[in-house]
Amino acid sequence: MTRVLSVASECAPLVKTGGLADVAGALPGALKVQDIEMRTLLPGYPSVMAKVGKAKAVVSFKDLFGGPARVLAAKVAGLDLLILDAHHLYDRTGGPYVTEEGRDHKDNDARFAALCFAAAHIAVQGAAGWTPDIVHGHDWQAGLTPEYLHEMGSTVPFVFTIHNIAFHGNTDASRMGALGLDNWRFSSDKFEFWGQVSALKAGLTGAAKINTVSRTYAEELMTPHFGMGMDGVLQSRKDDLSGIVNGIDTEVWNPATDPEVANYTAPKGKAKAKAALRAEFGLPDSDGPLCVLVSRLTHQKGIDLLLQALGALTGRGGQLALLGSGDTELEVALLERATHDPNVAVKIGYDEGLSHRMMAGGDAILVPSRFEPCGLTQLYGLRYGTVPIVALTGGLADTVITANPAALAAKAATGVQFSPITADAFANALTRTCDLFKDKTTWTMLQRNGMKQPVGWETSAAAYAALYRSALKG
Repeated sequence: MTRVLSVASECAPLVKTGGLADVAGALPGALKVQDIEMRTLLPGYPSVMAKVGKAKAVVSFKDLFGGPARVLAAKVAGLDLLILDAHHLYDRTGGPYVTEEGRDHKDNDARFAALCFAAAHIAVQGAAGWTPDIVHGHDWQAGLTPEYLHEMGSTVPFVFTIHNIAFHGNTDASRMGALGLDNWRFSSDKFEFWGQVSALKAGLTGAAKINTVSRTYAEELMTPHFGMGMDGVLQSRKDDLSGIVNGIDTEVWNPATDPEVANYTAPKGKAKAKAALRAEFGLPDSDGPLCVLVSRLTHQKGIDLLLQALGALTGRGGQLALLGSGDTELEVALLERATHDPNVAVKIGYDEGLSHRMMAGGDAILVPSRFEPCGLTQLYGLRYGTVPIVALTGGLADTVITANPAALAAKAATGVQFSPITADAFANALTRTCDLFKDKTTWTMLQRNGMKQPVGWETSAAAYAALYRSALKG
């Protein structure tokens, strides 16, 4: 039995802002069949503490970056959790990373350094008799862990997963003393990045093994365009870098048992679910495809490209139902577009149940991201017979087989990819989608092919187990 401490800033179903939470929440269960026992160290945000209930203190700190703290052991939703209960760091309004006004918490460097320090402490001294063989950190919030492991003299290997390299966790070099970092290690081959402390770089340089959430994204990260300044570091670690595509929870996302879409079967049940979804969004009947999009509304997600290309869809009788929130300018532009186009409907915010109904009722799921480490919505789409229309990047490239002539002839296609990632190319993909939708035999083949794709965690869990074994060998 290999014991792994997973260090994450969010974990579904306790706290979630993106795909990192889904991975952190799904991995422990998926790894059990690989003879791996995983416990997850998570900050004690108010939302987390409310769900934990009674818990036992297994570690105590008299002063953890400004105040007392303790680690609580709890079991929630089948997850073995270690909660870092530090009121001075986490007991506040707003989200995990930002205030109610949408600004970064000013002490984010200390908030997540504390998480890393606690992880290293558990690796060295254990928690109520449990000591990990490996520490597995996720994104910059866990990046300083190998620095604290080094300070404590630990040889426990650290595995680092990049979910999104766009966020570095940088802080001023003057903060090194306050964060308990060694000034002698403030160098270009450790955690110094353009004169600042980079938590992300600390993780990249200190990890025994590095992985990201798709093979294509791993390759992209070693280029200046996608590497966000870390491409040189990753080039130097390329022998230790790999890509393991994410899976989804096939019990939660199961069209046969989904309580949001009772008695749903695809593709036969699509018409009924689509009629219900149109009614929910206030869309009229149409002969064209009903496309859905569930996303953060940002430049990265290609929402500006959608606004430019949308006419190619609605001009051919297609429709759009969108759910998401993000940049105010994009929200306003989308709502304005919906006001003037009866075939476009927009709901600002997030609703988990509605996202399930959208997967069931949509004909196609749009994912026009400029970069996408893995992506999950295209996997939900495949599972529900909702054809993915995606940009050719990252995990989208690895999980969707585009409907080119060869793939169609081989009856292997599962969706439509577009490249380059421009508004014109996206518009062409939407036009192609409308043409494919008219051919009911071909469209049904795309749906059925997608529903056969392995989108669960079985293959990925085995790959993570192999990664851990490799890290332990050194």
